[in-house]
Amino acid sequence: MKKVATRFAPSPTGPLHIGGVRTALFNWLYSKNQNGEFYLRIEDTDKERSKVEYTHQIIKSLKWIGINYNGEEYIQSKKIKDHIKVANELLNNGNAYKCYCSSEEIEDQKKRARQKKIPYVYNRKWRDKNENEAPKDIKPVIRFKSKINGTSTLKDLVQGKIEIENKNIEDFVILRNDGTPTYNLSASVDDHQMNMTHIIRGDDHKINTFKQIQIYEAMKWELPSFAHIPLIHTIDGKKLSKRDKASTLDDYSKIGIMPDALRNYLLRLGWSYKDKEIFSLEESIKYFNIEGIGKSPSKLDMSRILSLNEHYIKNINEKDLFDQFINYCQLFKNEIQIDKKEKIQKSFSILKNKAKTLEDIFNNCQYIVEDEVKFNKEDLALIDDKAKKIISDFYEKFKKLDELNRENLEPIIQKLIQTNKTNFKGVGQPLRIALTGSKFGPGIYDIIISLGKDDVEKRLTNKAVS
Repeated sequence: MKKVATRFAPSPTGPLHIGGVRTALFNWLYSKNQNGEFYLRIEDTDKERSKVEYTHQIIKSLKWIGINYNGEEYIQSKKIKDHIKVANELLNNGNAYKCYCSSEEIEDQKKRARQKKIPYVYNRKWRDKNENEAPKDIKPVIRFKSKINGTSTLKDLVQGKIEIENKNIEDFVILRNDGTPTYNLSASVDDHQMNMTHIIRGDDHKINTFKQIQIYEAMKWELPSFAHIPLIHTIDGKKLSKRDKASTLDDYSKIGIMPDALRNYLLRLGWSYKDKEIFSLEESIKYFNIEGIGKSPSKLDMSRILSLNEHYIKNINEKDLFDQFINYCQLFKNEIQIDKKEKIQKSFSILKNKAKTLEDIFNNCQYIVEDEVKFNKEDLALIDDKAKKIISDFYEKFKKLDELNRENLEPIIQKLIQTNKTNFKGVGQPLRIALTGSKFGPGIYDIIISLGKDDVEKRLTNKAVS
């Protein structure tokens, strides 16, 4: 039995799409589960649209989410000679032919199909014509000689038995008139040369699969197994596209979604194992199977992603979380100074409370990071004369403290509540505004302890609130 081999084959014509990431994940997990190999193939034969920066982004994205591939990247454009060689073999053995239809003729055929409201299928004009009739001024394309009669059947590992009438598969172009190969030829040759045993991809590729199977059969190559995954839809039920918000990995990493959380979410997006929701990396590999992939499209649910991310923030090792947070700040925010890092780390359990993303933690710790308090105007308006007196009285008691802890702070706060005939909010809110610039944030005791004595004293004597 051949060793399992799968691949992910994106085109570097734009940032890696979230649907592509899930396809890569399913291929990678299946190979890992079967002790096989997983490869990355960059399909860069579209010279005009393919860009090196997109190739780098694809590689970086896979690495970020924890998907590692075997060996070096397989670059499709370096294999074009092999693709052309196969096209010529198909031509020589009677499985392909030269088509001399002009672009005007093809466009006219497409126009007629649109008028009749039927799918366009090339009329096979040159399929059985003699080349002696060929016009001298037209460079031909090479078309594959598809089956005309009967039906073709695909035993899909996800969708089950799929049948198609052969007359609906056109004689598709395998070499353009400039001598460059098309997708279906290149993908077939590459998959054969890479010894792929399983092709796992989106179900929008089903018609391509029927075309590629015919190339395999014409070349007498051993067929791989095929599995077509339902596409990812928006929450409104529309096909997710690159134009949609939150469609690329960069969209998620920028707001502080962690790779483990997103990988867990994508694993469960269209795949299930019993009623289990949270999977470690080891469990993902152990339990993944093609049988667990559903047949219906899945909806991308941002609220579920945030919920999973919050679960990871609450439950992973705090040192690992802190390291991820610092790395996130370096990539997407400002570098945090060493003395600030120490303060943040000491108060990290407070700062991560109620946070759903790393960006939430970043926002929560701004009162520590920023030396100068930036006041929310509406909140600053709440500092009336009574509030200023509370801040002043607190400061007088606070500066006499030798040790900063909750036990020493509570009596001062309680005394202020009694003296001013107010409640905890009446004292805590003015102090929170004075210390952080906002009435929202962590608990007042946590804020005071995390800032430290010097910073608290400095902020309480700010002219804006004193």
